[in-house]
Amino acid sequence: AAIAAARHPKPKIRAKQISNLWQTVSPVSCGVSCVILYCRMADASKPKMRTIYLYVPNIIGYLRVLMNCLAFAICFSHKEIFALLYFVSFVLDGVDGWFARKLNQVSTFGAVLDMVTDRISTACLLVTLTQVYRPGLIFLSLLALDIASHWLQMYSTFLSGKASHKDVKDSSSWLFRLYYGNRKFMAFCCVSCEVLYIMLFLLAKSQNEDAVDVLVSSARQSLPLCALEVLVLFGWAVKQAVNVIQLKTAADACVLYDISKKQ
Repeated sequence: AAIAAARHPKPKIRAKQISNLWQTVSPVSCGVSCVILYCRMADASKPKMRTIYLYVPNIIGYLRVLMNCLAFAICFSHKEIFALLYFVSFVLDGVDGWFARKLNQVSTFGAVLDMVTDRISTACLLVTLTQVYRPGLIFLSLLALDIASHWLQMYSTFLSGKASHKDVKDSSSWLFRLYYGNRKFMAFCCVSCEVLYIMLFLLAKSQNEDAVDVLVSSARQSLPLCALEVLVLFGWAVKQAVNVIQLKTAADACVLYDISKKQ
């Protein structure tokens, strides 16, 4: 037995080697394991790309796009259905924002989708109005003002590092601050603008009509319609004034950014 033990000392040496190896590797292994576990937990806590695409407010945004496509496909053949689809799509603009805040699903993609859908919808409606009213340049000018003011506002927001283009607390214009600072007032102006355009489209009986003549004629025929026209014209006028202020304010922000870079 003694001779066998002398001949086979390997288990003792192997145990010592394993002990030394464990003392060396154990801290490293634990550290690596902790890092891997942390990364997995971080990945699990972050929303996946597919998840953001499937946010409830973003799904509502896709529905709005589909409704608008269908609405403009039948706008001249089924005016009433077009008006209903377009207006429901417009109302959903407020619904998706409510869901985003309620479900904590606010996203940059959702905000951009919302803005792009609004601008394209209004642009298509204004272009449609150029087909039934003369001069069409009026509606094209409104389209240009709407796109230019919002695009500049978004870009200036990006340059200034603000989280939203609606952050106008530092603006010197009281109307601008009132418009973006009061959600109800902003909603009234936006709804008024869209309702006016839908009314003009529904009231048009033939092509090459004058928009002012159509509004005056319809107002004379119905007192409730006259009151509605006055109300929406006020909201429409405020929104156009805000677009002009927004255009100038955003342009000033871009110029100030250029000046700061050169200094």
